[in-house]
Amino acid sequence: MIAARTHRGLAFTTLGIGCAQLGNLHRAMSDEQAEETVHAAWAAGVRYFDTAPHYGLGLSERRLGRALSTYPRDEYVLSTKVGRLLVPTPETAHQSDIANLFDVPADARRVWDFSRDGIRRSLDASLERLGLDRVDVVYLHDPDEHWEAASTIGVDTLVDLREQGVIGACGAGMNRADMLADFIAHTDIDIVMCAGRLTLLEQESAVRMLRLARERHVAVVAAGVYNSGILSRETVPDRITYDYAAASDDILRRARDIERICRDHGVALPAVALQFPLRSPQVVSAVVGVENREQAEAAAARMAASVPDELWSALATAGHIVTHELV
Repeated sequence: MIAARTHRGLAFTTLGIGCAQLGNLHRAMSDEQAEETVHAAWAAGVRYFDTAPHYGLGLSERRLGRALSTYPRDEYVLSTKVGRLLVPTPETAHQSDIANLFDVPADARRVWDFSRDGIRRSLDASLERLGLDRVDVVYLHDPDEHWEAASTIGVDTLVDLREQGVIGACGAGMNRADMLADFIAHTDIDIVMCAGRLTLLEQESAVRMLRLARERHVAVVAAGVYNSGILSRETVPDRITYDYAAASDDILRRARDIERICRDHGVALPAVALQFPLRSPQVVSAVVGVENREQAEAAAARMAASVPDELWSALATAGHIVTHELV
């Protein structure tokens, strides 16, 4: 069984599954493949699942809800997100949403809305798609350009829902650690999801976030631990993405040095990348996306891999990680 870390009474498995792929991210999958993927993750011990309306215009939530319906509700933690309302557009249903990265019919459009009414409507719609009467965590989704609304009425609305017992915890999820630190410093959130900023290749921007999270007893979920691809393979290829763009020569050089150190200590690079964020006690889960049974099982095996202390020390000595800032 995968270990769990508890926050606000919620038991997050240290390995979580991000469910964007269930919304046909980049390419379509069948309903059967989506269900098999969730069941494989469950069989491997995963009990934390994250989704969002954005993922496939609600398809991810529908598929995840159906797959999880076979399990006791109290045995898993589920998070979804608010901030993008789905407004039906039947006139464009014959088109594809692939321009937004999801291979689904464009039968709705996403409308930014961090108002009280917008958040309540978004959550109600998510619950209907999931087939549930509650979710455990709700994140404000990518509020990069909406700080004023998200940090005031957005957070206030989620806090009210938390106090009413409608949700268990509230927070924000995005790839900007500096803004997440501001949320922690200035609002009453419980948890943040930080994508791509707490990895073997990048930690500096997350230091303030982690410090504030420790001081204010806020949990952190680490996403994007492979930096969009470069840390996901045992051998770093010549052409690969870093932060959703072509990796520079400097990033490739650093990644290959990390790969060498991992290999010298007998551990595969992706396993070290997955486990690294969890060296911070504030991090309750590392979330990765999977699209089939094999990837779900591989993620669980990576989380279970033994990483010797000497490997972490070697990475620190080489200047790749700043352990004293993270633990």
